[in-house]
Amino acid sequence: MKSLPALMLGAAVIGLSAPAALAQSAPTAPMSVHAMAAQPALNLSAHGEVKVAPDMATITFGVTTEASTAQAAMADNAARMTEVFAALRRAGIEERDIQTSGLNLSAQYDYQQNEPPRLRGYQASNRVTVQVMDIDATGRIADAVVAAGVNQIDGIGFGLKDPKAAEDQARVLAVRALQDKARLYAQELGVELGPIRSLSEGGGYSPQPPMPVYAMARMEVADASTPVAAGQLTVRIDITGTYDIGR
Repeated sequence: MKSLPALMLGAAVIGLSAPAALAQSAPTAPMSVHAMAAQPALNLSAHGEVKVAPDMATITFGVTTEASTAQAAMADNAARMTEVFAALRRAGIEERDIQTSGLNLSAQYDYQQNEPPRLRGYQASNRVTVQVMDIDATGRIADAVVAAGVNQIDGIGFGLKDPKAAEDQARVLAVRALQDKARLYAQELGVELGPIRSLSEGGGYSPQPPMPVYAMARMEVADASTPVAAGQLTVRIDITGTYDIGR
């Protein structure tokens, strides 16, 4: 017959071993998470692209003047820019479409070897960016501002007043291309194509930066309105998608 202490010790051993056995028999959560992560998938990318004619233009131009004093250079520049603004208003440009993009005054020096720089005078420069909503009037407006006193045209760019329609069209083409690619891969791999798990987008409309004068088509002043070719803009949407596939 066992003594009382021995029986108590045996009960304690049984009590300690039971939770360990239960813990070993219970399923562990990490295994189920790993199984979900192992779900096969297709990670694909595609794009949609449309060509569209621009319906607006942006011209950057300015007036540069020089005088013996800073005050005279600025006064001369202001007088000529006043005439330029008046010409823009006569051409139908709204004030909200005119923005000063640069104003600068700098001293001008003559340099000779072995001699200190000699002040020649001052140069004032005023740059303006104008949005032309009637794209057919672009050449005529360029001529008008030159006649009013502009002596530098920095560049011209073309854009869209509302790019949403072109972007949506590119999105439709991008999704169709992605779907076609997913079906092709699934067919050739001999697997069943499941639902799309995720979709991300990039790209979209970006206004064309102004082209420098030398890249433009004949911006010199002529009797007829200066010819300007707007061409076409490219609107592109890039997408990436992940599809579930069957084993």
